[in-house]
Amino acid sequence: GSETDTIMSGVVYLWVDGSWPLAVILFIASIAVPFSKLFALAYLLISVQRRSTLAPRQRTRLYRVLEFVGRWSMIDIYVAALLTALVQFGGLMTIRAGPGAIAFGAVVVLTMFAAESFDPRLIWDPVEARRGR
Repeated sequence: GSETDTIMSGVVYLWVDGSWPLAVILFIASIAVPFSKLFALAYLLISVQRRSTLAPRQRTRLYRVLEFVGRWSMIDIYVAALLTALVQFGGLMTIRAGPGAIAFGAVVVLTMFAAESFDPRLIWDPVEARRGR
């Protein structure tokens, strides 16, 4: 037979199986961090678009964290690719990456490009304009 799994089903399986530390790591690395990146990037983009002067230092720090995390975002993609390539036991077992893997990879790459193309100086422009410079 065949079985379809997702990252979340893997997290649930590991949790129920008693490997909760591994389940927590998988959940944080594969679900919480990518969603947090999306929300943080959306927040930065909306705040810059609205020319917000609220907490520019914290928003700059948030951008630096996004930039740092972006470098490690591809680890999930590499792990999925390695598992797919290594676990090919012919008649016994085969692993195929589904459409979710492609979507996940696209989100990782696009958020990396978005974070790299974001100019953090835009955070400070409204602050400087308000001071009259």
